[in-house]
Amino acid sequence: MLLLISPVSVEEAQTCVKAAVDIIDVKNPQEGSLGANFPWVIKAIREVVPSEIPISATIGDVPFKPGTVSLAALGAAHAGASFIKVGLLGTKTVTQAIELMRAVTKTIDKFKLSVSVVAAGYAEGTTIGSIAPLDIPLVASESASDFAMLDTFNKTTGESLFDHLSFADLETFITHSRKLDLGTALGGALQRKHIPLLKKLQPDIVGIRSAVCENGDRFHGKLSEELIQGFRQELRQ
Repeated sequence: MLLLISPVSVEEAQTCVKAAVDIIDVKNPQEGSLGANFPWVIKAIREVVPSEIPISATIGDVPFKPGTVSLAALGAAHAGASFIKVGLLGTKTVTQAIELMRAVTKTIDKFKLSVSVVAAGYAEGTTIGSIAPLDIPLVASESASDFAMLDTFNKTTGESLFDHLSFADLETFITHSRKLDLGTALGGALQRKHIPLLKKLQPDIVGIRSAVCENGDRFHGKLSEELIQGFRQELRQ
């Protein structure tokens, strides 16, 4: 399992490098679960992170506007992202989600970019008016995306991915994704107590922020090198 950490600044990205993080994911928690950061922040982080460490960028909890979203994906790629995560908040049906993600993957293909596309859904999908979380693998496969991901939408309640979905649900998600030749990623207020469950599930990527921030505060606490190393070590044991 690769460990993905989400810094919000160059300083936090440098902390991630020191802690030997596998993937550095640039986001802006102030704009939502998968809130987009500014292109100049992505560029600045790419410039200080060694080239062997890939940069991921979230482009938002997006509306159903395929043109707008594909343009945002192009911007993130040109700013230096090797992974682009699309939060499918505004897609109300599987058909809409596939159409939106196809616009993103077509953009990456037409501009011949070496970028992996991540279709990201929410554990609370049906309750927030988005698509069901277990539909994400189908959306990713039908749109020629590279990864299927699940996260949580509401980051203020303290509820994790495992509070919204059962282990069996997540096992189904992982199994279905792999049958469709997709990479898998799990996020959503994951904590160290969830590591035993993650080891059983074995997603390709585990994404965290609050678990390795000072005081567990994803909004105001800075990333801690010590906490990152502790999480990483326990995940790899």
